[in-house]
Amino acid sequence: MKFLVLSALLLLFALSPDSQAGRPNIVFILTDDQGVGDVSHLNPQGRIPTPHADRIAREGMNFTDAHSSSSVCTPSRYGLLTGRYAWRSRLKKGVLGGLSPRLIEPGRITVAAMLRENGYHTACIGKWHLGMDWAIKEGKSVNRLGIESPAQVANVDFAQPITNGPNTVGFDRFWGISASLDMVPYAYIENGRVTRVPDRTGDFPWFLGREKRTRKGPAAKDFDAADVLGDLTREAVEYIGGHAAAAKEGKPFFLYFPLASPHTPILPTEDWQGKSGVNHYTDFTMETDGSIGQILKALDDHGLAENTMVLFSTDNGCSPEADFPQLAEAGHHPSGPYRGHKADLFEGGHRVPFFVRWPGKIAAGSSYPHLVGLHDFMATCADLLDIELPGAAGEDSVSLLPVLLGRTREPVRESLVNHSITGAFAIRKNSWKLLLCPGSGGWSEPKPGPAAAKLPQVQLYHMETDSGETTNLHDAHPEIVRTLISDLEEMVKNGRSTPGAVQPNQGEVNIWQGRQPFAPAGSSE
Repeated sequence: MKFLVLSALLLLFALSPDSQAGRPNIVFILTDDQGVGDVSHLNPQGRIPTPHADRIAREGMNFTDAHSSSSVCTPSRYGLLTGRYAWRSRLKKGVLGGLSPRLIEPGRITVAAMLRENGYHTACIGKWHLGMDWAIKEGKSVNRLGIESPAQVANVDFAQPITNGPNTVGFDRFWGISASLDMVPYAYIENGRVTRVPDRTGDFPWFLGREKRTRKGPAAKDFDAADVLGDLTREAVEYIGGHAAAAKEGKPFFLYFPLASPHTPILPTEDWQGKSGVNHYTDFTMETDGSIGQILKALDDHGLAENTMVLFSTDNGCSPEADFPQLAEAGHHPSGPYRGHKADLFEGGHRVPFFVRWPGKIAAGSSYPHLVGLHDFMATCADLLDIELPGAAGEDSVSLLPVLLGRTREPVRESLVNHSITGAFAIRKNSWKLLLCPGSGGWSEPKPGPAAAKLPQVQLYHMETDSGETTNLHDAHPEIVRTLISDLEEMVKNGRSTPGAVQPNQGEVNIWQGRQPFAPAGSSE
């Protein structure tokens, strides 16, 4: 029944064949755990040259205040593909594992489903990390909302088909891995099956040359984590080539290319080892940029660049597994001037590079200084297709198309919500940012725990004058604290942050994580 409802909704805004002419191909390149300071266009004093990502910015638009909706993988990817904050789903904190079941709800419209129903061929090539339904052995189980335990890694019959994966939510083709490359299974998946059934137990170096290893678990013959970046890139390049002729004849494609790098395991290939002169994380990030270059070259070689919108971003900030002390000694800071890193509510957790190129449509070398989120991709694509999203789709997404086409330089959204690995909330409104936790909410100091609990329950920062989040102004501006708390409560209650009918959240959303609500000075509470 839910499938029929979804189909009916999609058909309501399907385009006629005549209206499909001239629409661009869309390629979204998403790297994994790459900090905003790990892109040389944004950090020219850094130690990682990224000429290919820089090219997208140079030939397109740079969004200088862009954010992932979460500071970790799964919820950020959920938001990108659905236009909805992941904390409205059943995932309230953390990430899924490689064996976790599907997170995107049946009947929920994704960007891919919308584009496919409007004449696009759609492909996801890369890291999924949004769950799929494996064949669980009788009497066994896997974690539904977390990484599988060592005792659970063999609880799947990998010879059986996989259901409710990327093909179920709008992708005509999927080729890649189920989750992060440090999670089982160590095997490629093509559409609904592994390409080779895991027949051994395997693991890989966590960081090239160091003793720590990834999780042990089922691995397919000849699967090598060091080959994954190259294999994904080859598949993506072949996909572009295979759809070039159809694209020129009016059948555009959407390629979602979510890479598994430079996330752990940090394993640059021999050709890239030592290239950066710093460490293997910086080498691996350079190699990842080389992959972006191959995608751009494929578009050039097939004459597709002029009618392809290319978007580049990353799912969250850099992980401390990159070895921050070693990077700092070399003068490189993955979060740039911002505080914190992956998993945090501080800016380093969720402020991301975001560049968009569409020759002839987006002014080369342009920039946009106002607040945007990766989950705005959904409404942007709907606007591009000149369709109206149904009420139960893209509830937190705002179109960036007027900005991209140079029709406005004004803010298109005034607020945005961020979420940490522990489920802590922050809300940004214009220049003000309120964190509803006493510390980072993640992995940087002060971490959640006894020490952080002694700090003020909330933090208020003025981002225009204090982008490093150094001075907590919650005592000085209780009225702003009250306003931001009220705004967030309203977004939760309404099930959306954009205009429209109230929509249900899945499960209770507690913005205080079980703590007593904070009463600002001067409050009547």
